Amino acid sequence: MRKKIPTITRPDPAYAATLQQGDREVPGKEDEAQVTATKTGTPAADVAADRHESERVPEGAVAPHQVTAESSDPHTSLRAPVSARALSPTRKIDIRVNALERQEAALETCGVEPAHVVRAALRRAVKGWQLSPVFAPVAEERRTRNTQWQARTSLAVDAASLGVLLRDHDPLDVLSKWALIRGQVEPRIWGEIDKILEEIAVRAASPHEQHTP
Repeated sequence: MRKKIPTITRPDPAYAATLQQGDREVPGKEDEAQVTATKTGTPAADVAADRHESERVPEGAVAPHQVTAESSDPHTSLRAPVSARALSPTRKIDIRVNALERQEAALETCGVEPAHVVRAALRRAVKGWQLSPVFAPVAEERRTRNTQWQARTSLAVDAASLGVLLRDHDPLDVLSKWALIRGQVEPRIWGEIDKILEEIAVRAASPHEQHTP
């Protein structure tokens, strides 16, 4: 005949001292676990462990009354505005630009390789520039015949503006795309060549600064 294990009906101070949460004791937890163990027949240590496990918040969970910093700040849900130009479709066009005949003498005597001056002027001219849907006729300025000074590159232009130019001035799409935008681009580049030549001349005329050791 099995020996019946007596049920613990009162708190055990020695056992209760071992039940701690973190580094401090929790009053009343020992008695509650003991009473539950008495009713269910489950060891008090298992009851306390189950309760402690149920009170733990899962990692990464947020209590219902808590609001994260991201949701409480209305500005965090706003995306940084994207420029309309970045979203607009573009189309690449091959361009080739020569300096003007009137600029030849200054280019030859400026002390800088003329081709470098023309390419630098091209970079400055197209920086931040946007194609206009209004057609500009090609300028009648006389261009230099020195092809070594020619700057050639591909330029991305707004596809919508180019479409307007095609519709109004080349509906059959037989002309070079460069011919459609040339009147807008070339004058800007020639103007930048003049500015660079002027900057070079000013720098050459100014006395050199003496650097002290």
